[in-house]
Amino acid sequence: MAQILKTSLSYFLNEECIETYLIYHDFFDGACFKSLLSKCLGYGIIAGSILVKVPQVLKLLNNKSGEGINLISVLLDLIAITSHMSYNYVKGYPFSAWGDNTFLALQTAAIAALVLYYGGSKALSLIFCFTYALIVYLLNCGFTPINVLLVAQAFNIPILLLGKLSQAWTNYKNASTGQLSAATVFLLFAGSLARIFTSAQETGDFMMIATFCASTFANGVIASQMLYYWNKPGKGKKVKVGKIASNTTSAPKKTKSKKID
Repeated sequence: MAQILKTSLSYFLNEECIETYLIYHDFFDGACFKSLLSKCLGYGIIAGSILVKVPQVLKLLNNKSGEGINLISVLLDLIAITSHMSYNYVKGYPFSAWGDNTFLALQTAAIAALVLYYGGSKALSLIFCFTYALIVYLLNCGFTPINVLLVAQAFNIPILLLGKLSQAWTNYKNASTGQLSAATVFLLFAGSLARIFTSAQETGDFMMIATFCASTFANGVIASQMLYYWNKPGKGKKVKVGKIASNTTSAPKKTKSKKID
């Protein structure tokens, strides 16, 4: 029984902390507590990431429309997620520190493919899927030097900011968040915020910490817009209502003509 417990704890704690808890029964050790909290948060984020963008994918499928989705923003987000995933994989960091990027990459690629598909580019959607799969293979199978991945990771911050803020600009212009899913937006914000702590605790990699700080800021902007535009009609709807109102008020009134003998 003790061996089973020790094996289970090994997924969350190092050997020293396992001894601290099981042998010395010191449950108030600060370093071990932070390590355990980080692991639990990491695995929790990974579990949540499996479904985090599914509401967005389902919304696109149900509405058969990519209206309000900025494709450039989605692609830039995909580039940032993919380079971050590959960098962590090659560096050998714990899966709990970056595993959510695997599922986010798959779902973001699906969103990009659907936006292309419903935008009338079915062939381009298939080409995109094939090309992306090839790129992921080349990045993670030893063909790409670590220095290249390091440079790509460094560019993640401007790419993330540009991608997310371009979506924020689209929301601002439309006075609406369009087909964006509220569940996806808020989960991404919460996940990026928690990742600041897990990255600091498990990797100590300054580049990763800075990346998640930038991601939290950008996701926070979109989350704020989601709240602000929650029950407000978009500009297109306002114009339509205005036209109906003007047509109603400008309709000529029928008057009875008097017959003159």
